[in-house]
Amino acid sequence: MPTTLAFDVYGTLIDTHAVVTGLREIVGNKAEEFSRTWRDKQLEYSFRRGLMRNYENFAVCIRQALDYCCANYQLSLSHEQKNKLLGVYRVLPAFKDVLESLSRLKAADFRIYAFSNGSVDAVEMLLVSAGIRDFFLAIVSADELKTFKPNPDVYRHFLMKSGTVGDNAWLISSNPFDVIGAVSAGMKAAWVRRSREAVFDPWGIEPSITISGLSDLKEKIDEYSNRR
Repeated sequence: MPTTLAFDVYGTLIDTHAVVTGLREIVGNKAEEFSRTWRDKQLEYSFRRGLMRNYENFAVCIRQALDYCCANYQLSLSHEQKNKLLGVYRVLPAFKDVLESLSRLKAADFRIYAFSNGSVDAVEMLLVSAGIRDFFLAIVSADELKTFKPNPDVYRHFLMKSGTVGDNAWLISSNPFDVIGAVSAGMKAAWVRRSREAVFDPWGIEPSITISGLSDLKEKIDEYSNRR
């Protein structure tokens, strides 16, 4: 059976930091710091909601994280300005290496899925806007279980939905928490270390492979498979 690839979306395929351009128009020189805090809070809120079993979808986490940032940076944004920023988040671009890398993987007969904490509708819009939707067999969302990665149920849900087993499935993610969650659930995982400053969590649970960008993915998976 062909190898199955589960691509995380936000931060792995889609460049969440691209929101900085829109932020500069509204928050000025605080844009980059604001963007990082906004992203960190989105993840924190999803983790907290998952643990509390007080579910709201990821779009709510994004919106509430924006409200937090406005309060934290003492910025009074209008309803219109907030909606403009939230609108940008729905149509963020893919990283530059994504299109060519997905083309190569599809040509090599990998089974390719989008696998996200975002809802199916939100991810669909992102992938269509980025021009990469046609590469994916389907979108599998944690929203279907009303929880979030790295809950192990979400990874098992992916395996069931994609009709595969952990030994034949790879998670591809730039988020260490996601990689650790997938490995803990019995999948293989590639950590996409897009920045040299990125640090992997020292839990003693390591990625199967580490890559600096998606262009290296096929070769690294092949190398890993040949060593087994």
